[in-house]
Amino acid sequence: MLIFICVVVLLCMLALWLVAIYNQLVTLQAQYRNSFAQIDVQLRRRHDLIPNLVETVKGYLRHESTTLTTVIEARNTAMSVLKLASAHPGQSSSMQQLAQAENQLTRALGSLNVQLEAYPDLKANETVRALFEELTATENRVAFARQAFNDGVTSYNIYRRLFPNILVASRIGHTMDASLLEMDEVPLQQAPVISLT
Repeated sequence: MLIFICVVVLLCMLALWLVAIYNQLVTLQAQYRNSFAQIDVQLRRRHDLIPNLVETVKGYLRHESTTLTTVIEARNTAMSVLKLASAHPGQSSSMQQLAQAENQLTRALGSLNVQLEAYPDLKANETVRALFEELTATENRVAFARQAFNDGVTSYNIYRRLFPNILVASRIGHTMDASLLEMDEVPLQQAPVISLT
């Protein structure tokens, strides 16, 4: 009888241990997915600002229509990739495609900013300046949201790989590490250079 009680107690302890691991994996996964939802919100905001910027500068940059077309195409690509990535946050291919699309969009916006440098009146335009400030603020929000997501992914991956969790994780549906979202840090506007000589 004592052996039976010991076996039952050990089985209960094992079951509780498995439940604890499963619950922690689910919690960490939910946290990084929620963090990705914040990235999604900020990237959508960024994507929504771009058509306003393009419309505002279109009249000034008639002969630079390829730059504007590149920006719009990059924005449309980034939007469609974001939809796919939102369905599978943390999946390696989704994160890589999203990073590539957003990097391409950032480079296109950088080219647009270079074009705007040739038009001091346009750079001084209140609407254009406000849109670029809003884009810059949104880029900062994306960076913070991406950091939170990557922190969540790192916590999930570490917990999943800890011993003895790794022995259980793949058997309960957590077979692969989540992938970080690594995007280029390219400022839309260069910071002013101050010389104290």
